[in-house]
Amino acid sequence: MRYKSEEMKEKIISSVESFFLTHRRTPTITELTGLAGLSRGRVYYYLKELDQEGRIRYDGKRLETPVTRKASPEVELSPVLGTVACGQPQYAEENFESYVALPTIIFGDDAHFILRAQGNSMVEAGIEDGDLVVVRKQNTAREGEIVVALVENETTLKRFYLDSKRRQVRLHPENREMEDIYVDHCYIQGVAQHIIKQVK
Repeated sequence: MRYKSEEMKEKIISSVESFFLTHRRTPTITELTGLAGLSRGRVYYYLKELDQEGRIRYDGKRLETPVTRKASPEVELSPVLGTVACGQPQYAEENFESYVALPTIIFGDDAHFILRAQGNSMVEAGIEDGDLVVVRKQNTAREGEIVVALVENETTLKRFYLDSKRRQVRLHPENREMEDIYVDHCYIQGVAQHIIKQVK
């Protein structure tokens, strides 16, 4: 086919995987035509060529990529999205790094994302610089939970409290050498659930 491009091949693979992560199934050809912005015939020819290249599996009915092949009902694929400040709030690097397969028997079947901790403000909670923090995606939190908080377009990982006297949110570092951060409001992006770290 004359018009096959590497960029479109990558878009098709990405579209299949993104659809799978949302719907827990791969898209139909009709759904993929909408995602890729191509006709059914062109999508079909792209899929056949990607299959011949070994980058997907497509037999006319079943569609798999390396990411969807590894997935199962017992596993949730969660994206690693970059770093979160364990110190003063910083701009988050929301650069997609990879997917990590999290067993649902351990992590549950809620939507999660993973951030790499940066800094030492949460060391007394066991979160050290470089650790991977598994975060359950939600926009509410109970007092005392460790949250990913967005404060004026910057993110930080802290323990969440409401200060009734000040009428402010108190973001508490788990490091006795650091002071609490008080803000009028913040947006909760998720609640930390687990830590993945290397054994020293």
